[in-house]
Amino acid sequence: MVKKNLLFVIDSLDCAGAEKSLVNLLTVLDYTEYSVDLMLFRHGGILEELVPKEVNILNSIKYAKFAALDLKSAIRYSFNNVNFKMLSSRIRYSMGIRKKNYNHAQKARIFWQSVSNVIEKNPNEYDIAISYAQGIPTFYVAEKIKAIKKFAWVNTSYKLDHKEEEFQKKYYDQFNKIITVSESAKEILLETFPYYCNKVKIIYDINNYEFISDMADIGDNYDDNFDGIRILTIGRLANGKAYDIALDACKMLKEKGVNFRWYALGKGPLKKEIEEYIKENGLSEYFHLLGVRANPYPFIKSANLYVQTSRFEGFGLAIAEARMLNIPVVTTRFDAVYNQMKDGKNGLVVDMNPKAVCDGILKIINEKQLRERIIDYLHAEKKGNLEEIEKFYNLIG
Repeated sequence: MVKKNLLFVIDSLDCAGAEKSLVNLLTVLDYTEYSVDLMLFRHGGILEELVPKEVNILNSIKYAKFAALDLKSAIRYSFNNVNFKMLSSRIRYSMGIRKKNYNHAQKARIFWQSVSNVIEKNPNEYDIAISYAQGIPTFYVAEKIKAIKKFAWVNTSYKLDHKEEEFQKKYYDQFNKIITVSESAKEILLETFPYYCNKVKIIYDINNYEFISDMADIGDNYDDNFDGIRILTIGRLANGKAYDIALDACKMLKEKGVNFRWYALGKGPLKKEIEEYIKENGLSEYFHLLGVRANPYPFIKSANLYVQTSRFEGFGLAIAEARMLNIPVVTTRFDAVYNQMKDGKNGLVVDMNPKAVCDGILKIINEKQLRERIIDYLHAEKKGNLEEIEKFYNLIG
């Protein structure tokens, strides 16, 4: 039997929602039916060790290796090879994003406008090619990959202004289907691209309960012997995750004399700013940055409470993981929250401000009957959604 050959493309396998979603999908694929290549623009992500051995991780494109060089080495490389195209593209991109605080979509456009001319095409031909994140992976699959069918995943609440819509349309036009990870993510995408209404399909992030449950019992865990309330947040240290709200709520809890520690798993551009806030507000004993871990599940399982302060999410994968491990959740009311949260039953959904988050945390801590009722509800909830793999198989035919 001839296997279908699939290509997945994503920026990296750092520990974030889309990346974990892809790894979960790869762990449940039927490799007797499919041959799978995985293309990464940046290697060395912490989740790479969890990729099944059947997956062929492709070598980096030449520009990715070049971009990883420091500037002095990049200049030396260009002179030694008498080729200045990549250096020129790199400088053009750096200059392009230097003056303004661009969002992810704008940076992706400027990157592709600057460097796409020096990115080589993949020489293989695939039955199915999938960009598993918006932005650069989507542009790459559209322009640099030859495949019978192409599918684009949108893993977040993807709002674009008119300029970004015009730029991205010519790439999305080349895909057979666009996949969103929740109903609200679909609605938001169609606000920008209403003409794709027949092209958009929903496939929820796959949650493999057995895998998560097994992983929760192995690997690193908290090592501080703390005996108070452990609060956990998982997410990139970036604006969308609203750590400013979490930090202000943490300060309020401290002022109320609560015996707690708040831990955060993640990395990102706001790390220094967050560390400065922690120091300036005397929160060093209360708010702890743990970095990223390939296996976050022991931390989730050992927490008393999971808190998500996001401004937006495509789905909220970490919330789903906390629910599967029966940990009460307090979350802000972002667009996709009600795709999985039932306020007062499997956790609390609160307004997007520090006081509301603080009050929600206190309610879970102080109201024993409510807390026990939520935990009982979580134990009774359906665990995982492996049936979503059938939607994936139907999609790729």
